[in-house]
Amino acid sequence: MLLVGSVVTASLVAVAVPGDDVRADVAVDLELVLAVDVSGSVDSEEALLQREGYLGALTHPDVIRAIKGGYRGAIAVSYVEWAGIGHRTVVAGWAEVRDAESAQGLVDRIGRTPVTRGMYTSISHAIDFAVPMFAGNGFEGARRVIDISGDGANNEGRLVSLARDAAVAAHITVNGLPIINDRANPFGQRQIPDLDLYYRYCVIGGPGAFMVVAEGFGSFAEAVRRKLVSEIAGIAPAGGTLVVRAPAEPARPRVLRAAATAPFAPTLPAAGFLRAASRQPPPCDIGEQSLEQRRRNFNEN
Repeated sequence: MLLVGSVVTASLVAVAVPGDDVRADVAVDLELVLAVDVSGSVDSEEALLQREGYLGALTHPDVIRAIKGGYRGAIAVSYVEWAGIGHRTVVAGWAEVRDAESAQGLVDRIGRTPVTRGMYTSISHAIDFAVPMFAGNGFEGARRVIDISGDGANNEGRLVSLARDAAVAAHITVNGLPIINDRANPFGQRQIPDLDLYYRYCVIGGPGAFMVVAEGFGSFAEAVRRKLVSEIAGIAPAGGTLVVRAPAEPARPRVLRAAATAPFAPTLPAAGFLRAASRQPPPCDIGEQSLEQRRRNFNEN
């Protein structure tokens, strides 16, 4: 009987030991998808400015310090460029970043891929595309974030607020980096009014969600660096609003944090953000309305 018991015990132990091909997920402080707009409203020079802004930010000493200062001292990052429904490019898949060397490795991977551009703007599809990227990615983060940067409103795919809400329901925070400018895009169209409020009410959401507003592509590099530091460190701007200034630039990127108690429709601060108190947020389908109106005008002419 003793021999039989020993055999059974040994069998149970053998079953409990994982095989050589079973690997535990790497624990990190943050799983981050950087989702960058390369739609038709972004010309080739601006697309390059965005790319260079991220490449510089990912290796910046402030960002590396923020990463090392985390509980686990590491984050996982994936870099995606998006436009309309049919245009989504995973420029760099998931990579662990814990120091300057690993950050440079990620930057080198991103830099080797040419910037591509596409038609239309589907923020909703970018979010829907990013959500399943977290499953089975080999990492286990204390936080999961999709970071959307762009210069226009959603005009293709499902309503952006529905995609945002679905991401939040999956325990993923959506942050934003809207780029405010008053120039005409390559098709002669101008940006919707109050893109910052559109991002606040329609795009960002989830616990601790916030956005950085870059006033023009010239301030983008500084804005994205500040945003990455806040994102990695999980630091909420004091009072919900933080004003930062890009060196030698008249533009003023601003950081806003969404109220954690209302992740689906964050409230505005009392004052101090682009005269927000005196403005009304645009409807979440303003991009679709604008595109439909342009199509009607084209058909009538």
